[in-house]
Amino acid sequence: MRSGRRIAPVMLLALAGCAHAARTAVTPTVDAIAERELSRDEQARHVLDRLAFGARPGDLDRVREMGIDRWIEGQLRPERIADPNGEKAADAFPVLREDPAALLRDVAALRDGAGPDTAARRALRMRYNEVGRAVQSARLARATTSERQLQEVLVDLWANHFSVFAGKGPVRLYLARYEDDAIRPHVLGRFRDLLGAVAHSPAMLFYLDNWQSAADSLHPTLARRRGARRAGPRAPRGLNENYARELMELHTLGVDGGYTQHDVIEVARALTGWSIASPREGGGFVFRPALHDAGEKIVLGVRIPAGGGESDGEKVLDILARHPATARMVATTLARRFVSDDPPPALIDRAAAVYRRTGGDLREVVRTIVTSPEFFSRASYRAKVKSPLELVASALRATGIAADTTPRAARAVAQLGQPTYGHQTPEGWPEHSSEWLSAGAVADRVNFIATLAKRVPMDDSTRAMLESSDFQRR
Repeated sequence: MRSGRRIAPVMLLALAGCAHAARTAVTPTVDAIAERELSRDEQARHVLDRLAFGARPGDLDRVREMGIDRWIEGQLRPERIADPNGEKAADAFPVLREDPAALLRDVAALRDGAGPDTAARRALRMRYNEVGRAVQSARLARATTSERQLQEVLVDLWANHFSVFAGKGPVRLYLARYEDDAIRPHVLGRFRDLLGAVAHSPAMLFYLDNWQSAADSLHPTLARRRGARRAGPRAPRGLNENYARELMELHTLGVDGGYTQHDVIEVARALTGWSIASPREGGGFVFRPALHDAGEKIVLGVRIPAGGGESDGEKVLDILARHPATARMVATTLARRFVSDDPPPALIDRAAAVYRRTGGDLREVVRTIVTSPEFFSRASYRAKVKSPLELVASALRATGIAADTTPRAARAVAQLGQPTYGHQTPEGWPEHSSEWLSAGAVADRVNFIATLAKRVPMDDSTRAMLESSDFQRR
């Protein structure tokens, strides 16, 4: 530990930051490729560090032989890539394949029967922890082994963008299906579909309290408007703005996206009744008319007529997904992950234009960014510091060892400061490199690499690569 802390200041200097330049086409032309500032070998290393979780033994040769642009295009089509190792890694966590309703009923029964019984409470805690460990370990196992590397990088990005906290109530149980149902299917699809899947996710609805948001006393509910019985005395009453605010500030428009507090209230009203079924009802998304505000709403100047019910929320998601500020937010989020902490404005402009032109096609926005001269610029190369997940996954990949599906490897990610779904507030883990560069954090990274080098057989060149300060960058 002491030796690690002695070299921390040296590494801190070695891990410093970056800037950038300009220009691209959706499919790279010969001229665009010629403009790239990196050599072919540097380009191969760059794509494996940015569009994958680092290189395995032999990967650099494979990418060079295939061709940089063919490899990128293949990664943009993950459905065409056979992935037996990634599927095997996912299959190692059967609790994540359980029917969510059955899992919720199981835990509810344990909770109801626990009472003061210490053994029953221990069984309940173990069930919760089983799901939490599986979610953390599965993320790392897939990042380490999957052939669909760009897809897994994007799962990490968007799961963090739509961040939820595993430590809040039953969110941990809902996480069993969050990535596979709400995130992974949509990372190279349309942003509107991704946004909608997250908005219907019990994990997000519970985390940001929308499941209990209801029309206030000044507005009739949809059920009352239709003459139905009023909700019972124990029904939640009152508007909750948490999800509406984060939906605009963090998920779509951005903090400077041009919305007002009035828009927050109107979006919250539109989303009343978007709730979660009980375990007995299946535990998934449910629309509850008795909670829904049936009045007219005006969101960002767009009128949503009264009486729309569940479709009010869908119209809000349509409005937000089409907004120019959302196009810019998506472009910035992707460019910051793939290019630099402060991406070039010209690249963001082009990527946002592609978003608007294609109706939010994330595959085309990603393609625009990762084939751009800015992506392949000298300023972008080795300019970002790996997050703890990226560091651990890339170290395991560099050694060529099989996926570690025990909680041990996932614990290393948490100990380095990034527990999966462990960020309590909804902005998620930071993307800026400086956030991972405190002296203590650098020392912990050095110690992780030293411990790995002792435990895993490797040749001298691999050991030297892992121990170099350059390995901490991507």
